[in-house]
Amino acid sequence: MSNTWRIYLLTMISFLIGTSQFVIVGILDKVATSAGVSVATAGQLITAFALASAIGTPIVMVATAKMDRRRQLLLALTIFLLGIVATLALPGFGFLMASRVILGVGTGVFVVTAYAITARLASPGHQGEAMSNISMGFSASLVFGVPIGRVITAAYDWQTIFWGIGFLSLLGSLAIARLLPAMSGETPAPLGKQFALLKKPNIAAALGMTLFVFISYSVVNTFITPFLAAVRPMSEQEMSSILFALGIASLIGSKLGGFLADRFGIPRTLLGSMAGQVFSLAFVSVTSGSVIVTIMLIMLWATSAWIFGLTQSINIVSLAPEASGIMLSLNSSFVQLGFAAGAGIGGIAVGGSSILIVSWIGAAAATVALCVAAVSFGFSRLRHQTCGD
Repeated sequence: MSNTWRIYLLTMISFLIGTSQFVIVGILDKVATSAGVSVATAGQLITAFALASAIGTPIVMVATAKMDRRRQLLLALTIFLLGIVATLALPGFGFLMASRVILGVGTGVFVVTAYAITARLASPGHQGEAMSNISMGFSASLVFGVPIGRVITAAYDWQTIFWGIGFLSLLGSLAIARLLPAMSGETPAPLGKQFALLKKPNIAAALGMTLFVFISYSVVNTFITPFLAAVRPMSEQEMSSILFALGIASLIGSKLGGFLADRFGIPRTLLGSMAGQVFSLAFVSVTSGSVIVTIMLIMLWATSAWIFGLTQSINIVSLAPEASGIMLSLNSSFVQLGFAAGAGIGGIAVGGSSILIVSWIGAAAATVALCVAAVSFGFSRLRHQTCGD
């Protein structure tokens, strides 16, 4: 089997892994009803997943750093499959929460290891292109996995989705064990070196942008299904269509990010994407009487958020090119922390107020990120001018 097909295999498994994370968003109301809890409480499943991924992944990666990469990937999938089994077999919301923690750790370890393996499988000079396939697998899970999950849930029940993910992931594990070559592990970067980067003001500011943008994204995305239902009661087909449109908007945003960064520069693209998020979220509740306008604003929000995601990855690497791996790892942790915080804040807010408040919280968090960016880019430009003089 050629390395190209091995990379495609990892991409397909990435789609399954990503679906396990994101599908819960599209069926949150169904899960809440099944577990006998409120939608706000069910939203904490996303918090648990993200926190486990952000905290548990570095611990497991350090503990298994010298392990053969293929075995490390199989370990990640084993943890993931245990999470699937716990989701399906154990009753009650508490066990469901525990299963999301297990899935979060398994997913995080898989993603980091898959990136490392893909970079080594790729031909020289094509590592970035190969690694983008793994990212594309996750993007595809938003475009196809979430709306398909909604359709399956309407026809059967939400557990059916995880039966399918588990079965296909098991086949993927067997394929990896048979087709992926053994690869030696590597010594991880010292934690001291990673924390030292956080002391640099421009890096701290950039990670602060990531945190608040993904708090904004998570607080809305976690409750997007009940939010849309609150705007106007709609059929399952209409809801699935809107979720599919949001996935397409996310994919468009991820593609636009690189183009706009090359055309207008990283700072302008980032500032524009955050401004788009603030505008769309601030107005979506004001115009909630119009379904068409609401959908257009929500799609603008999704596109802007994913423009930020890709452009911020480019920005993060440019701040410390000599430590690109560490920077991307740190940025990934802050993304997951943002997911966790956003879902938690949204759950508390929804529990004590109207579901429509999530758009205002999202707009506020994006505004904070925009202010941090404006100050950071302003200081950076001033410093360059001073150095130039």
